[in-house]
Amino acid sequence: MTANEPTRKKKEHVISYIQSRSSRLIVALSGGVDSAVLLWLAVEALGLDNVLAVTGGSDSVSAEDLQDAREVAGYLGANWKILKTNEMERAGYQANAGDRCFHCRAELFEVLGGYASEHGYDAVAYGAILDDTGDFRPGMDAAAQAGALAPLLEGRLSKDDVRELAGQAGLPVKDKPAAACLSSRIPVGSMVTPERLAQVGEAEKMLRKLGFVQFRVRHHDEIARLELDQEGDRLIRDDDVRRQAVAAVKAAGFRFVAVDLEGYRTGSLNPEPPESGKLYRIGPASESGQ
Repeated sequence: MTANEPTRKKKEHVISYIQSRSSRLIVALSGGVDSAVLLWLAVEALGLDNVLAVTGGSDSVSAEDLQDAREVAGYLGANWKILKTNEMERAGYQANAGDRCFHCRAELFEVLGGYASEHGYDAVAYGAILDDTGDFRPGMDAAAQAGALAPLLEGRLSKDDVRELAGQAGLPVKDKPAAACLSSRIPVGSMVTPERLAQVGEAEKMLRKLGFVQFRVRHHDEIARLELDQEGDRLIRDDDVRRQAVAAVKAAGFRFVAVDLEGYRTGSLNPEPPESGKLYRIGPASESGQ
């Protein structure tokens, strides 16, 4: 299977791959479009009775993502549950030294794997796609070490393929912007705490109510650094909207509110990649010299 194969053929490959690797499958459902498409294809491959969607519940998961996961599972008629994860209790996760996502995913797949073993599921799958291999994703290392399946990656699905399939399925999150857990808003080297996550979550919730769609609130102690897309940049120039945005972010617990002139971009708080240039590696960052 190659990256330039038609989306239809990639979809067929994913379904065949799932059928060849599992008869009863747990799908890690994040609330984003990638895992939603994976759930849809898993249900097509194995049937509703043989698929369980699971969302990890913790302080790093926003209420909006939980609601989106619930809506996706309901739309597909899939069985869905929240399982509590305790990544906040892992010292490596709290330390946020550059491999936070490894510790987060290690916790998630440990919880999902344990549930699978206890309830007769033979595999766990998550929604990694081709685009993820060009970014710093230590969570993928944890998934590989846990033996989690990545059917969309196996099928060489890109983000464009995923969007196309989500539209075909009519998934409620088909147009949802790219998202990441709340902990991704905390700079490397700053400890991840429930209080900081709550500040970010509240600030972002209020900004969405003001009409901002694709943005991030980055946590720099007393300062909230807003990364806005072009539409958000246009919106913040309105005096009334800017005043409300500042008030909302300060109400979430920040003292200062700054707009980043570089605008919205993913991974702005990622550590620098290794000198080798390899972004996808096996093992925690601390074990590879970072």
